[in-house]
Amino acid sequence: MGNLDRSLHVFLLLLLLLSVASIVPIASARKPINVTYDQRALIINGQRRMLISAGIHYPRATPEMWPSLVQKSKEGGADVVQSYVFWNGHEPKQGQYNFEGRYDLVKFIKVVQQAGLYFHLRIGPYVCAEWNFGGFPYWLKDIPGIVFRTDNEPFKVAMEGFVSKIVNLMKENQLFAWQGGPIIMAQIENEYGNIEWAFGDGGKRYAMWAAELALGLDAGVPWVMCQQDDAPGNIINTCNGYYCDGFKANTATKPAFWTEDWNGWFQYWGQSVPHRPVEDNAFAIARFFQRGGSFQNYYMYFGGTNFARTAGGPFMTTSYDYDAPLDEYGLIRQPKWGHLRDLHAAIKLCEPALTAVDEVPLSTWLGPNVEAHVYSGRGQCAAFLANIDSWKIATVQFKGKAYVLPPWSVSILPDCKNVVFNTAQVGAQTTLTRMTIVRSKLEGEVVMPSNMLRKHAPESIVGSGLKWEASVEPVGIRGAATLVSNRLLEQLNITKDSTDYLWYSISIKVSVEAVTALSKTKSQAILVLGSMRDAVHIFVNRQLVGSAMGSDVQVVQPVPLKEGKNDIDLLSMTVGLQNYGAYLETWGAGIRGSALLRGLPSGVLDLSTERWSYQVGIQGEEKRLFETGTADGIQWDSSSSFPNASALTWYKTTFDAPKGTDPVALDLGSMGKGQAWVNGHHMGRYWPSVLASQSGCSTCDYRGAYDADKCRTNCGKPSQRWYHIPRAWLQLSNNLLVLFEEIGGDVSKVSLVTRSAPAVCTHVHESQPPPVLFWPANSSMDAMSSRSGEAVLECIAGQHIRHIKFASFGNPKGSCGNFQRGTCHAMKSLEVARKACMGMHRCSIPVQWQTFGEFDPCPDVSKSLAVQVFCSSKGSQQATDEPVPPAYYFNYQWQQPIGMNDHLYQRKVPLITPVNVNKYSSVA
Repeated sequence: MGNLDRSLHVFLLLLLLLSVASIVPIASARKPINVTYDQRALIINGQRRMLISAGIHYPRATPEMWPSLVQKSKEGGADVVQSYVFWNGHEPKQGQYNFEGRYDLVKFIKVVQQAGLYFHLRIGPYVCAEWNFGGFPYWLKDIPGIVFRTDNEPFKVAMEGFVSKIVNLMKENQLFAWQGGPIIMAQIENEYGNIEWAFGDGGKRYAMWAAELALGLDAGVPWVMCQQDDAPGNIINTCNGYYCDGFKANTATKPAFWTEDWNGWFQYWGQSVPHRPVEDNAFAIARFFQRGGSFQNYYMYFGGTNFARTAGGPFMTTSYDYDAPLDEYGLIRQPKWGHLRDLHAAIKLCEPALTAVDEVPLSTWLGPNVEAHVYSGRGQCAAFLANIDSWKIATVQFKGKAYVLPPWSVSILPDCKNVVFNTAQVGAQTTLTRMTIVRSKLEGEVVMPSNMLRKHAPESIVGSGLKWEASVEPVGIRGAATLVSNRLLEQLNITKDSTDYLWYSISIKVSVEAVTALSKTKSQAILVLGSMRDAVHIFVNRQLVGSAMGSDVQVVQPVPLKEGKNDIDLLSMTVGLQNYGAYLETWGAGIRGSALLRGLPSGVLDLSTERWSYQVGIQGEEKRLFETGTADGIQWDSSSSFPNASALTWYKTTFDAPKGTDPVALDLGSMGKGQAWVNGHHMGRYWPSVLASQSGCSTCDYRGAYDADKCRTNCGKPSQRWYHIPRAWLQLSNNLLVLFEEIGGDVSKVSLVTRSAPAVCTHVHESQPPPVLFWPANSSMDAMSSRSGEAVLECIAGQHIRHIKFASFGNPKGSCGNFQRGTCHAMKSLEVARKACMGMHRCSIPVQWQTFGEFDPCPDVSKSLAVQVFCSSKGSQQATDEPVPPAYYFNYQWQQPIGMNDHLYQRKVPLITPVNVNKYSSVA
């Protein structure tokens, strides 16, 4: 071969190698990660790790939101992202799989991988999660002989098929750690130990079978079973709850993992809004790591939205905000996000010492309710000092030095000397959220307070000038697609959960004598439904006469009757299928038991065995009005006003997408109950006419054990007023908005709104240490201990500080949005804040008197610095030095608990049967 031929051969060979390399998946080029564990921690590539995990459920956000959510989790200190796998979303029909859009699980995990985070894959496939049917596809229920979650062959065959499908999908995409992917752990089953007793020996056999199934799939990573005390030796059992610091694995060879740290709680329709104070959440986490924990996951770090009909329950709201560090819209919630970020940084400073020991050190009691743990080894030392008293401040001696511990708090000392973080001392900034109405054309904007402390009743809502059209949905049976039976049929057996709606229709004849007798006594006949679940609208002769909601409750409804033929139409509705408990396949819905008509002169008329007609769904669904807004035979009324009490009405309008990047929502506070769509995307159910109890909300104290009924807000208000419209669902103009209203509302007051958090505050005491992010790692911390604390303020990306509303160094009072000067005030406070922060994206101010003048303004007073600023992008409405009216914002105030079962549900329709929603002891 000549030199020219040889050169050409080499060139072609290089070209071939480059072309082959270009088609090799990126994941294959990543280095394999070895993951094991011992009694102390998860071991990644030979190193024990203390891991923080962020719970994010991919279907509760859009793919366009995923990168931002993951990045904010990483910036908040997360090492891992955790998610369930939602069977009913991935296999909606048996054998037909869906891994697209919000259900593109592979894409979501790759987003996590690209951010440099690990992933915890919770396959289940039962998830609970306040998700429809606990994540099970409805077709599973119709398999002959099936019993869910026990030693039942039909169920095990179906479950094995799906779990194998997911594990193989992960392998095909090289997503397990040993393949260079981010998945470091997997989970089989979910909280089964809570209900295993209900299945007896079959439950025990099933739990062991599930473990064997998981291990036989060769995923190559550790498997966990949460809330499963009898998990076999090669499966890690883990803890879920508000507090897991006392948790120990069921053998001495396993580490202590906290798979669900409930940093908030879910919400029912008709219930006030739950919150968990960040001081308490930080206390619980610090105690967990103090007492030997090594993996902690926030349930949820981002809760998101129950789009479409995915909300479980029954009666779960469309919002799954969960009071998480990232709110439903993906905005950072402060101070929760920031305070927890600082906690994570403090734990990371302790990691060398925490992982240096093989056994958790014994506690040392420094006084009543004051406990210390010291981790020392390999030249490292870290200590945790905990005051578990709910009310008393403790001053203790530790290693020859005095430490002051607030009640219900943990101080973290990464070098066993210097406190870098205390769980009860919040140095992170606070933000105030606002909702801005987007007006049509050039009518300007109106700023409304968010639903944390809404000061306006729904009747005072101002609409955004949208032009609506209306179309009436027919009542009762509308066509040939009917089922007829001489008994009351269970709803789900008919609808197969394809829709919320099922019509039960019957006609009766009433004599003139009966009508006359009722008229003389000024009474009405009474319709009694022996058992109903979840909700029903009752129509007599095409008119809505009442509604009821509840779980397996009796409904008693007066009904007006006329002489001759009377049509009784019951629109029965599911509001999310049961998601928790044993024997889920046996739970039903609809009108069951008996149906009686009482109060007639002739006596009780038993309708239970009369001729009932059934029709699945409603006409607008069948014609898919939510996709195009038009269909054959559908007439739209474009008059300027519609009757507010009009039941079963479709509304449609078009709008332009709001400018900017702020999240978008729909204010439906003036509506009754129904569902909403934008450009064919199902936003979910709305139900603002159901109000929480008027009583029970008051100021909340973080101290003391938290439970779901503590620290609730929004008493007397709708459970949910704002409904998220993801930006990805919008086009620049001509967006189609469709509402189906069931019981009547004022559509003229429906508004498009944007959500933002321009007001930023900080309040830092002079005794607090410097921000934990400033402390050095792997070196002496003594130099930092002499530095003062600092107040740090930061705007969101793309914004800068445009106005300083308040600044006071001294003893300022109040909270963010309502700061006031105290008796001590440094006169240069505002000047210093302006010099440090105006025009800046991020600024910090040392909290010491030398920063504010040549002398201490009040030497004998314990001092702090409070600052409130406003952020905006250049050229926006808030880009000037003018303050935004403070009345447009809400204070983040904790309020007293309210129980689920102590109030009636108030609605905007006549003759309502109030029913309590049964509380169940769910774990998420």
